[in-house]
Amino acid sequence: MEKIKLIKLFSTFMRIGGFTFGGGYAMIPLIEKELVEQKGLLTEEEFIDIIAVVQGIPGVIAVNSSLFIGYKLRGVLGALTSALAISLPSILIILSIAQLLLNLQGNQWVEALFKGVRSAVVVLIFWAGYKMSKKAIINYSSFLYTLGMILGILFFKLHPILLIGLAGIIGMITSIYKTKEYNDDID
Repeated sequence: MEKIKLIKLFSTFMRIGGFTFGGGYAMIPLIEKELVEQKGLLTEEEFIDIIAVVQGIPGVIAVNSSLFIGYKLRGVLGALTSALAISLPSILIILSIAQLLLNLQGNQWVEALFKGVRSAVVVLIFWAGYKMSKKAIINYSSFLYTLGMILGILFFKLHPILLIGLAGIIGMITSIYKTKEYNDDID
């Protein structure tokens, strides 16, 4: 696989950052489409692993994922390039329209526009979750983890960070148990 040029990496993440509304989770399907499906720079498994890791660390998922992907593709310079590129459009757009929105506050057309955009963002986030679940829920155990997480959030109002930590601990214990069981079978 040939290395992606920094300018191409910058333009890819700049385009994703500039044309995605709704934040990092709404960017996930676009990043996957560009880098996995179209350019073939990452496998689906690598992409899912990166998304899983960046969800467990502090920070914005779009910036964190761009850092990880950029680093994987081009090292430290790739990480910095990707993070700058995905952040720059948001910074420029926010600076450009902040005053305009203050002047248009209460305008029915602007409010209607944002209601429509919100609906589209919900669909993008749902779609990203659906696609990731198809790859992440691979057996009965991972299905039970997922169900437990959903129940923990919905009914027990557990904090997502606590659930991520618990899932990591359970995954490690399960892995150790399965490795021990496998080694016992060999002996």
